[in-house]
Amino acid sequence: MPRDRVRGASTATCACSRPRRWRAGRTCVHCPSQRLLDRLVRRYAETKDSGSFLLRNLKDSERMQLLLTLAFNPEPLVLQSFPSDEGWPFAKYLGACGRMVAVNYVGEELWSYFNAPWEKRVDLAWQLMEIAEQLTNNDFEFALYLLDVSFDNFAVGPRDGKVIIVDAENVLVADKRLIRQNKPENWDVWYESKFDDCDKEACLSFSKEILCARATVDHNYYAVCQNLLSRHATWRGTSGGLLHDPPSEIAKDGRLEALLDECANPKKRYGRFQAAKELREYLAQLSNNVR
Repeated sequence: MPRDRVRGASTATCACSRPRRWRAGRTCVHCPSQRLLDRLVRRYAETKDSGSFLLRNLKDSERMQLLLTLAFNPEPLVLQSFPSDEGWPFAKYLGACGRMVAVNYVGEELWSYFNAPWEKRVDLAWQLMEIAEQLTNNDFEFALYLLDVSFDNFAVGPRDGKVIIVDAENVLVADKRLIRQNKPENWDVWYESKFDDCDKEACLSFSKEILCARATVDHNYYAVCQNLLSRHATWRGTSGGLLHDPPSEIAKDGRLEALLDECANPKKRYGRFQAAKELREYLAQLSNNVR
């Protein structure tokens, strides 16, 4: 059965005609970009002729619905603009009715695999790091930064074992092509997210303004490592991360723990970038070894 979710509220006053004025909306359009705006409008499914409209061509009712969606619950727009059938790791958008959003049922939440066999957890961890890489670096030059990362925001397909993002409400989209063209201050300085050792679950530290203005950012690696994989991850009163209690030979080697620690809380400058790359490769190796 489809999984239905309700987001946002029902009323708003919105006015916008240029990308810079969309910044006042929700996360997905916090970084103003004509290319992103065109993509959102072109793929907006709640029109009679989706795929050919510009914003000015929408009916008043369609424009208002689009603006309300942007203002209060942009998740449908993320799912439509970066659809699963084009390889994006999101649940498939089925439709909407008012404030109700329907997506396909993917499977059980990632949390239900917290104590799965080691080989299964290794495969899931590798997929999570691959998702972090895909959302950060892709041929479309859009970076999709996950600002809310927890075990409940991902699900696993029961047949193919594929990890899918099932909550895309808090996704910030940055146009890396535009960043390189406009060259804002420090645009080419690599941005390292700061480790957040807070006393709450699923904490993340980030600056939306910086995410919008840097071409090279480690946020997604940081979010996945800190909140899902490493010993720093805590959820529902449980700590240790998805890769807790590795087999003795892996624990004795120490490489996995070192990579996870450097990915979550790097000790070297730009250490997370390298650690994330090596962690992806190491998890792929471990996954192949247990198959």
